[in-house]
Amino acid sequence: MGTDLRVLRRDDWDEWYDNLLRAFGGIPEPAEERETFRELTEIDRSIGVWDDGRCVGTAGAFSFRLTVPGGASVPAAGVTMVSVAATHRRRGVLTSMMRRQLDDVRSWGEPLAVLTASEPVIYGRFGYGVGTYQLNADIDTARVRLSVPPGTDDVRLRYAAPADVLDACEAVYARLVSRRPGMIARIPGWERLWLLDPESTRDGASPLQCVVAERDGEIVGFVRYRVKADWDATGPKGTVVVSDLEALDPAGHGALWRFLFDLDLTSRIDIRRRPVDEAWQYLVSDIRRCSPLVRDALHVRLVDVGAALEARTYQTPVDVVLEVEDAFCPWNAGRWRLSGDAKGASCTRTTDPADLALSVRELGAAYLGGVSLASLAGAGLVRELRQGALAEASVGFGSVVAPWLPHGF
Repeated sequence: MGTDLRVLRRDDWDEWYDNLLRAFGGIPEPAEERETFRELTEIDRSIGVWDDGRCVGTAGAFSFRLTVPGGASVPAAGVTMVSVAATHRRRGVLTSMMRRQLDDVRSWGEPLAVLTASEPVIYGRFGYGVGTYQLNADIDTARVRLSVPPGTDDVRLRYAAPADVLDACEAVYARLVSRRPGMIARIPGWERLWLLDPESTRDGASPLQCVVAERDGEIVGFVRYRVKADWDATGPKGTVVVSDLEALDPAGHGALWRFLFDLDLTSRIDIRRRPVDEAWQYLVSDIRRCSPLVRDALHVRLVDVGAALEARTYQTPVDVVLEVEDAFCPWNAGRWRLSGDAKGASCTRTTDPADLALSVRELGAAYLGGVSLASLAGAGLVRELRQGALAEASVGFGSVVAPWLPHGF
């Protein structure tokens, strides 16, 4: 009997999800978290592979909208919950799911597919390129000083129960989404993820705490965090573990960061998944003692090259013919003329000579403006066929601010 790849049925969700958990180590999730993901799972956009009646593969796709350069919010399939049972490796299970999923995304009219990878090596062969990076840091607040911008003292801070200010925090997030490529507009229901706080996942830290920043009675920023207490013979050395921090302006941002630096009984701040160009890096006295670490975040796949390139704008005028290689989605392969500027773009099939040659993977890496086409060319992954085309496209594809994925999925 062969394997059966099909759309998930609601009655099969528990077995499907248990297969996913087993692939990621088999550690049971707290009941509240499991039920939240049960509700968030888009059943008709999820698939599984069954062998002799048992689930051996899982994959899903959230119906996201992703900010692209220029501020447009573009439909994007948020690929998620991908797993293959260890008993069924090297049998083509993953490839069959990726094939079906990209065909589905195309049929849904969504020009992009995006994911975060447990192991980055997996998805390049399916045309995904690393489009955004994130910054992690371990800041030694006992030895690092923080400067703050003008207006910081005009910002009022107050503690609030995370649930009580959830709507206000979500409103701040919503105002920020269009400002930075790579950000995802929140689907209703996703805000509940920020309130999940089971003791089993805190690693000894406190329950989730929240501080909001206000100006003239309006909430202009917030930080959610935990404190992990620690002591030694010299005294307290606790760590502030930041869950998320958002602010609408430099003063709000500075006020929240100063609060974190000044928390009693702590000497470190642990932050994860921050923008690589976030402003706090330019306010600290010693970046070395912040131990910054950059790693991959959002992997981007152009499902419809023409529609995807037309959906964004370009910071300087571009008029180039791209020779695109895409063996996994051959409908993208061939020559495309991209003409665009800061107001809009068109991208259509052409028989004109190519100016640049690259694979869809490199196009995905450069799409959000955080990875330079010139850098990819330096690695031999983009070929310049017309002199000057590389510089023109590389500058045009860039972004004023680094693209950033604020949370996993």
